[in-house]
Amino acid sequence: MSAPATTAAWPALPRDFYLRHPVEVAPDLLNKLLVRADGRIGRIVEVEAYAGREDPAAHSHRGRTARNATMFGPGGHLYVYFTYGMHWCGNAVCGPEGEGWGVLLRAMEPVDGLDTMRQARGLPAKKDRDLASGPGRLGQAMDLTRELDGADLVRPDRGIWIASDGMPPPDAPAVGPRVGIRHAVELPWRWHVPGHAHVSRTRAGVPPPRKTKNP
Repeated sequence: MSAPATTAAWPALPRDFYLRHPVEVAPDLLNKLLVRADGRIGRIVEVEAYAGREDPAAHSHRGRTARNATMFGPGGHLYVYFTYGMHWCGNAVCGPEGEGWGVLLRAMEPVDGLDTMRQARGLPAKKDRDLASGPGRLGQAMDLTRELDGADLVRPDRGIWIASDGMPPPDAPAVGPRVGIRHAVELPWRWHVPGHAHVSRTRAGVPPPRKTKNP
């Protein structure tokens, strides 16, 4: 997969792309490019859909809060949240205003700006396969932080957007249950590019119990 020459070469996806149910948007995001204005670009290879009030696994299931307010805005914005006390994760908000829908960006293949990603992740070159394999790693590689929560992916207003270089989504994406959730584990709302080396190596379903320190 060739690396784009410049970030300016790839305009942001239009608003209409996002104004759909996340189950429609999520598989269409596969093979799109997540772009930072500093030259970092990654090809999205794994995603999960979250559907607001109809989805007990969604942050927005119980309604709007200070933390998840961005999810209730119009589609085409970036919802960034902090999890497990260490990771920032990014979601593309979907649908019309008020729905609380989004697509979690679970993994991407780094295609440009790898030196900057390595520096952000603190990894040697031999670990490129793991630079953005998983939502926390992707967030770190692309410097997703609270400051980017609410960024408009369409305008774009904070140096981050999603673009297409013409590579279509796979005709038959791999489909299965979502990862690290305790509710609605039966829904097949995770999609990834079949056989792709940069897809996260995580089992679907209920997360393992957190380790606790001895008293």
